Amino acid sequence: MRVVMVGTGYVGLVSGVCFADFGHEVICVDKDPKKIETLNQGGIPIYEPGLESLVAKNVRAKRLSFTTNLSEAMKGADAVFIGVGTPSRRGDGHADLTYVYAAAEEIAHNIASGDSEFTVVITKSTVPVGTGDEVEAIIAKHVQPGRYAVASNPEFLREGAAINDFKRPDRVVVGTENERAKSVMRALYRPLFINETPILFTSRRTSELIKYAGNAFLATKITFINEMADLCEAVGANVQEVARGIGLDKRIGPKFLHAGPGYGGSCFPKDTLALTQTASEAGAPVTIVQAVIDANDKRKSNMADKVIKSMGGDVSGKTIAVLGLAFKPNTDDMRDAPSLTIIPKLQNAGATIRAYDPEAMKEANHLLSDVAYTDGPYEAINGADALVIITEWDEFRALNLHRIKTLLKTPIIVDLRNIYRPETMKMQGFTYANIGRPV
Repeated sequence: MRVVMVGTGYVGLVSGVCFADFGHEVICVDKDPKKIETLNQGGIPIYEPGLESLVAKNVRAKRLSFTTNLSEAMKGADAVFIGVGTPSRRGDGHADLTYVYAAAEEIAHNIASGDSEFTVVITKSTVPVGTGDEVEAIIAKHVQPGRYAVASNPEFLREGAAINDFKRPDRVVVGTENERAKSVMRALYRPLFINETPILFTSRRTSELIKYAGNAFLATKITFINEMADLCEAVGANVQEVARGIGLDKRIGPKFLHAGPGYGGSCFPKDTLALTQTASEAGAPVTIVQAVIDANDKRKSNMADKVIKSMGGDVSGKTIAVLGLAFKPNTDDMRDAPSLTIIPKLQNAGATIRAYDPEAMKEANHLLSDVAYTDGPYEAINGADALVIITEWDEFRALNLHRIKTLLKTPIIVDLRNIYRPETMKMQGFTYANIGRPV
């Protein structure tokens, strides 16, 4: 099939490349000529493991191309995906749908002037309930009925594991009641049938809400176990054992029960806010989700307090080594990362920060001020008064503890991801703080 992906951000690029790897002819379109030039020269504007080689493979096979010309791309297209950004609007938390509606308008003009008998327009971007109705209304102004259908097909991609998530998903959700659109979507996802991937067809509004409900529930699990970690610290219990104990219950499951400094990234903060706004406007407020948002915001600030307490209550004039800046490992995404709250609060308390992250330092440099970035973890640690681990990159899991102890001025480690064992750290002579485990 001929597929057009409008938008070459995280969702659009990963989805387009994976569709090409399924064997479809995919053209990715973006208005940013620099981004398209980078892609055409073999560069990748985002960091995602395995993506660069997959792009190169499908470009060589002539199944994947990049352009700024939507009109040319849409000639003969069976499906056009809208994969543009939907950032939170400043001030009210609503999803900003400017780019979605602009894309819909341009797509509509090209359907109207083109000769395709039938085109399915699919929102891949995460959008509030009812957005598909507005996209359909925009297209209906320019295109005769019967020549198009509008569907919803939300993405469920984890940064750092997006290719596997696309190719081996738990489910595919498609929101449409149009039979021709259903046939097109089945054909697009036919390669997944061999794995017996469930394809759930729903109404468009239901599909849009599934995405938000899923992310809100996962954010709730994270926030719940973080609060259990605080309780564990207060009563002398072990949050990892609590998580295992409840996670073995099949009704709960073990995933997203890892205590830490709070969630961040491109989805959970934005989508929980958008869901609360949608619910409020609909007269059905989701108070649990609002509590999750408030608790998560507070937690990030509390993590800075935890570092200060671990250093005797005063960090003025002290140097703190920070390992990990991105909101999670295997990405360079700094959106709503805990480090963006923790580091400034430590700086405001008088600390100097030296930091290292394998991928996110370039982006962090635009968002954090007065941070010294180093070439590796030991360079950050050398001469520091304490070490704080914020992101659990694999390369931080087996650091040379003896070397760290000799490099630190004082042997203080604050492990906000619980990647080391308290008994090991105690035996090594560290003052060790972690999340929800007795030391």
